[in-house]
Amino acid sequence: MVVHATPASATLTPFNRGARQLGKLFFPGSGTKFGINSLLFGAIRRRGSPIIASAATGRNGGVVEVSEDERARRTYVWPDDKKPRVCILGGGFGGLYTALRLESLEWPRDKKPQILLFDQFERFVFKPMLYELLSGEVDVWEIAPRFSDLLGSTSVQFFQDRVKLLNTYDYEGMNASTRSGCGGTVHLESGLIVEYDWLVLALGAAGKVDLVPGAAKLALPFSTLEDACTVEERLRALERKYFGKDSPIVVAVVGCGYAGVELAATVSERLKDKGVVHAIGRDATILPAAPPGNREAALKVLSSRRIQLSLGYSVRSITRASEFKTLDSDAQTINNSVAAQDPDRLVLELFPFEGGLQIQTLDADLVLWTVGSKPLLPQIERNWLPLIEQGQAETDETLRVKGHPRIFAIGDSSALRDSSGRRLPPTAQVAFQQADFTGWNLWAAINNRPLLPFRFQNLGEMMTLGRFDAAVTPSFIEGLTLEGPVGHTARKIAYLARLPTDEHRVKVGISWLIKSAVDSVASLQSTLTEVLSQP
Repeated sequence: MVVHATPASATLTPFNRGARQLGKLFFPGSGTKFGINSLLFGAIRRRGSPIIASAATGRNGGVVEVSEDERARRTYVWPDDKKPRVCILGGGFGGLYTALRLESLEWPRDKKPQILLFDQFERFVFKPMLYELLSGEVDVWEIAPRFSDLLGSTSVQFFQDRVKLLNTYDYEGMNASTRSGCGGTVHLESGLIVEYDWLVLALGAAGKVDLVPGAAKLALPFSTLEDACTVEERLRALERKYFGKDSPIVVAVVGCGYAGVELAATVSERLKDKGVVHAIGRDATILPAAPPGNREAALKVLSSRRIQLSLGYSVRSITRASEFKTLDSDAQTINNSVAAQDPDRLVLELFPFEGGLQIQTLDADLVLWTVGSKPLLPQIERNWLPLIEQGQAETDETLRVKGHPRIFAIGDSSALRDSSGRRLPPTAQVAFQQADFTGWNLWAAINNRPLLPFRFQNLGEMMTLGRFDAAVTPSFIEGLTLEGPVGHTARKIAYLARLPTDEHRVKVGISWLIKSAVDSVASLQSTLTEVLSQP
């Protein structure tokens, strides 16, 4: 009897070794691979050959016919039942870079682990450069390459699926051997169950937009590639809507930390004199935790672009103009006028966070939300992980979850303090360094070697302030801040060096050089035109 198998979630797409001759033609010696092999899915096979199961149509096919007995078995079959099995949940900075670190280490022949990397999306996203998508400075493929391209020359297998549930069996050191038993199981939304010996929690975090009434429905977060694409679409729609009109586009950015300031500077530069940007923060200054040099550079740029700052305020509610009501008669009169012109306009009610300020209302066409985040840890069925109030797993100094020697947690999934007792910030820099340590400590654990304690080294802080503007404050040179075009170039070089693979770095580096040359020629032509046009 034959039935149709349609997994409930996203495509499961592993990537394996295979020649990519076209890539070698353009990048000799790079080991580029364009082919993808199929999944060792165990539960779904045809004539003894592995196949890909997908609910979507396209290059991986759509509906797969399997027997009823095969459909009932949903446990992933690892290729080798003797080698360690490592599951990495999350393909961000922590997860992907841990996988690449494990791949780069030298292993005894019988102990090189089998590595599965899980993420709900098909692309890795270099989040610190999402702002450049709005300014048009980078293309999607440059900062959001597909996992298939990044992992094609490795033995790491990638599953595009969402993690639904975890079962942990290693509580208090049970089954500590790398060869006997298993550390637990990962349950995916598609129904697949995967056993593991070692687990890395690196699922990242999502923007928390439900902090005030109306925000979840009316405000747009800015933390993922999908968020950036949505904001880009909304900005384009507003630019079309206001084309040829005298009234400006009004954008409100909630939050004056790094994300809020970078977003406000980028949007303001894009809109120029066609828009007005308001930045709202509850502290008395922007970037309260940033180095003074970065803060001063940002203030100069925000002031030069006439970005309106509402500091010492928090947003109490966001409402459509047609639905907004307040006890303040003056504010209500102004709002009635706004609603009459555009009932879909958004009204933000600002509540003073500092003393001596009055409640204010602000109307805007678009509200961008950059404050608050929530870790994306899945549900744990048994042996609950130790979590702090914010939802992150507590780890020891080796990055292992307390009480669970087979589970590591890094990035936004981890709650770890530095040597001074302060909780490490959820930044890309922290995740980079934790991934390096986690890869090494997994090697040490599998080979029965001592694990290393993680020590964060702050290398400095960087921020973009527009297409040709940035601020970089390195920690190793006290008092130095690189601003303007120099800071912009330094930041791009630093991030280019941090891209995941040599092959991708080469491609992006060439692309950026070409764009820089084109911009230089255009600037020279503009200058010559101005000079020649003078009497």
